[in-house]
Amino acid sequence: MKIIPKYRTASFLIIIAAILTISFTAYSAENMTTPSEVPVKGMVTMIDLGAKKCIPCKMMAPILEKLEKAYAGKAAIVFIDVWENNSEAKRFGIRAIPTQIFFDADGKEVTRHTGFMSEDDIVKQLTKMGVIL
Repeated sequence: MKIIPKYRTASFLIIIAAILTISFTAYSAENMTTPSEVPVKGMVTMIDLGAKKCIPCKMMAPILEKLEKAYAGKAAIVFIDVWENNSEAKRFGIRAIPTQIFFDADGKEVTRHTGFMSEDDIVKQLTKMGVIL
């Protein structure tokens, strides 16, 4: 059994941390939104911060697409891929993905959830915030 010197382990961990550095790119199918435009002013906004290759994030993708269409003009549903652009990581304080953040129409954070969030739970939160289909 070969023992890895401490400095090699530390170097390995630094490399892994660099690879996993959280990055952001906002996406909205109907209306491209940049991270600086999120939350959308004057509209309840749900941001899903995840990655295209994350399994729970992949499971949420069709839900987000469906809700984005259903709530068009009533609420902004935005996906931000955390593995493509690192400029927004600190802004949203994300430590795990997926994370969903809900903002009121004034841009104030109302609540956040970490992990897979079902369509029913998202709809319940949006309804609680006054957004009706």
